[in-house]
Amino acid sequence: MNHPIADVSLIKPCLLVIMGVSGCGKSKLAKGLQQQLNWPFQEGDSLHSAQNIQKMSEGTPLTDEDRLPWLEKCHDWLKEREVSGDGCGILTCSALKKSYRDILRKDIRGSFYFIYIDVPQDILLQRLQKRKGHFMPASLLSSQLETLDTPDADENFIKITVRNDPFEEVLQKVLLQLQHISLKS
Repeated sequence: MNHPIADVSLIKPCLLVIMGVSGCGKSKLAKGLQQQLNWPFQEGDSLHSAQNIQKMSEGTPLTDEDRLPWLEKCHDWLKEREVSGDGCGILTCSALKKSYRDILRKDIRGSFYFIYIDVPQDILLQRLQKRKGHFMPASLLSSQLETLDTPDADENFIKITVRNDPFEEVLQKVLLQLQHISLKS
C-alpha cells in the first residue's frame, strides 16, 4: 500500500520534544526526523545526572525532585535552540507529567510541539525486554505508565499511535502532520 510522502521543504522551523514512556521509540523517531529535516538533535537521556542514571539502573523510579535539574537542562537546550536564530531543534524527553512539559516550554515563544508516541503496554514490555545497553530496566515501565499524564489539547501536541507499524510509515505520519501544521500557520 502506498502512503503519502511529506515534502520536508514545506515544514517550518520549530522546536520538537519527542515524548513518551521508555521503549516507545523516542530516540529512533528523533533520529529519523533529524535525518529528514537536518535540524539539531539532543538525546534527553544524555542530560541526566550520573545519580539519576544510577538510580534508574538499580530499578528505582525517579522522583520529581530527581527530575527537576534534568528537565531544566532539557529546557535550556530548547531555549538555546530558540534564541540561536534558527528556532528549530529536536529533543527526546519522556515529559511524563504536564508539570514537566510546562517546565520544558517555559518562556518559549516560537513554534513548539510535543510529539507523543503512544504504544500499547504489551509492545512496550517486549521492546524493553529485548533492549540492550540502556540503563532503563523493563521493571520501571509500570511506574512510568502510572506517572504519565497524556497531553491535553492546549499543549500543542501531535499524537502518534504505534503498534507494529513499519518505522518509515511512522516517520512519514509525523512529517505529514508537521507539514500540515506548517501550511496552516
